[in-house]
Amino acid sequence: MNRRVYLDYAATAPMLPEVERALCSAYTATPGNASTLYLEGRCARQALEGAREELAGVLGCAPQELYFCSGGTEAAGTLIEGIARGAQEQPDERRGRKQVICAAFEHHAVLESALSLKRQGFEVVLLRPNREGYLLPEDLAGVLSENTLLVTVMLAQNELGTVQDVASLASLAHQAGALFVSDCVQAFGKMPFSLDELAVDAACFSAHKLGGPFGVGAFYLRPGVSFLPRQLGGGQERRLRSGTQDVSGAQGFALAARLQTDELLTGERGRLALLRDSLLTQLGQGSDRIRPTILLPSGDAARQLPGFLPLLVRGIESQTMVLKLDELGFAVSGGAACSSASLEPSHVLTSLGIPKDDAYGALRVTLGRGSTAEDCERFGETLLSLL
Repeated sequence: MNRRVYLDYAATAPMLPEVERALCSAYTATPGNASTLYLEGRCARQALEGAREELAGVLGCAPQELYFCSGGTEAAGTLIEGIARGAQEQPDERRGRKQVICAAFEHHAVLESALSLKRQGFEVVLLRPNREGYLLPEDLAGVLSENTLLVTVMLAQNELGTVQDVASLASLAHQAGALFVSDCVQAFGKMPFSLDELAVDAACFSAHKLGGPFGVGAFYLRPGVSFLPRQLGGGQERRLRSGTQDVSGAQGFALAARLQTDELLTGERGRLALLRDSLLTQLGQGSDRIRPTILLPSGDAARQLPGFLPLLVRGIESQTMVLKLDELGFAVSGGAACSSASLEPSHVLTSLGIPKDDAYGALRVTLGRGSTAEDCERFGETLLSLL
């Protein structure tokens, strides 16, 4: 019997074995609360700050600009609401601005957080990408105004794998006096980048997307940005995010980030790009009912995560494909994991202008550390056999 093949690394990456071993040691080595003054607490605090320094080094920011939390969803909501409230309730040059611009294909954690600001009197503009999954600088420039407070655009799109030109978009926002937030959850560990070079005002991250533990995330906030915390309590994380820190989780997050970054530098991106291109060729030659959702660059390209293969399959619905493939030993998704159970087509695909009938046949195949050429070939044969 063939082993199961996992091809949904965009949903979550299996925990790296090095991280799993480290966590087993960390859970017993750091039993104290990092906010206490006795020895066990001081040891926990030292471990926490060591993880913060390691993670900040990978991200290209200062440790004091990085805050731990429970994951990407909390990080996104905390940043968007915290910045919006901070600009209105604290002395700020942007006080009174009421426009928030959000890419229409953002993850639901960002999209819903931005839309919730409408109840507080904000105008929320959803900016659509082009057909190939990119938000163009000229389109952003066309909606920026003196009333714009905040712009939020993800670095790498979680269903398409398209890498946005965040540095240029952030520069435009800053020229208009607005702040810029980027969801870097999908990009982190899959492409090299530096927060210093992106020049964003805030960003969010999640450990489980790159082989770290579940339930751990972080957000970056540039010093000087007016901000009011959403989660109140004991004032941990320098009063911007209360709650007892998961010290072991933070250590696992930092280790996973370093390991994944090291792999990027040793050719993993190129390997995944070759696997993806070979699978796409196999599927394209096997059936004219399968086509890529967007134009995919051949080889390793800076504007596309190499392990992503978004597909549209004509004549069969996503859920049917996912369940049949599951029965045959393959784990793939029809879109983002947070909404894959929905009967409605993905908001990401409809934002591209893809007709609903086509979007119903979406399939997202994402490769990672454990993916092999044999796995991809077997998957291609199996998918073709379903048509």
